[in-house]
Amino acid sequence: MASGSRIIAIDGPAGTGKSTTAREVASRLGWRYVDSGAFYRVAALLALRHDLDLTVPADRGRLREALEAADVGQEVVGGTSHVRLEGEDVTVEIRTPAVTAIVSRVADDPDLREIVNVGLRGQVGKEPAVIDGRDIGTVVFPDAFLKVFLLASLEERARRRVAEAEPGREDDPTVLASYAQSLAERDRRDRERSVAPLRPADDALYLDTSGLDFDTQVARVVRAARERLRMDA
Repeated sequence: MASGSRIIAIDGPAGTGKSTTAREVASRLGWRYVDSGAFYRVAALLALRHDLDLTVPADRGRLREALEAADVGQEVVGGTSHVRLEGEDVTVEIRTPAVTAIVSRVADDPDLREIVNVGLRGQVGKEPAVIDGRDIGTVVFPDAFLKVFLLASLEERARRRVAEAEPGREDDPTVLASYAQSLAERDRRDRERSVAPLRPADDALYLDTSGLDFDTQVARVVRAARERLRMDA
């Protein structure tokens, strides 16, 4: 697709900093940032608002219809990504435990994923953009000019998650072990699932962030993007 030459697609396991990295890379390049996961969270919110049972095929169909008809938009304001549904700011609501509890089941629907993919392509249009999320570089934007697959050790990813959720407990071995176990199980499910499994694009740039601070992590992606832009000029 025409916009692919100006798309940076960022993927990787949970806890590698995909969203924060993508948002900052977009800011430094002056490009648009799009959070693909927010679309699935909007779909989960719609399921809750319409009281849909995800185990019932007819309700799954109603959810697809509701999402396809919905006006979903994203914009970054003051460094924060805001999501709107029919003009309503649902940024906080799509991060509630109720939405989080069902979003993975919502995203398991291949037909709904295609609706999301169309929406993502529509969000980008002809604008250069940085997008993070599962299958961004393999399915949604296979012709993205730069595909980045972030990596980090399980221990480092667990430490980051603890720092986010329970600041001050990063050196507690029991807490770290619990988060590491949870991440390892998430990795297994992500790799083995039949819909959009975790895998890098064949031409992805691998970036191990285990020993990198955030600024360096972002700078490496920005440098790779600028180098490729110069090569394509």
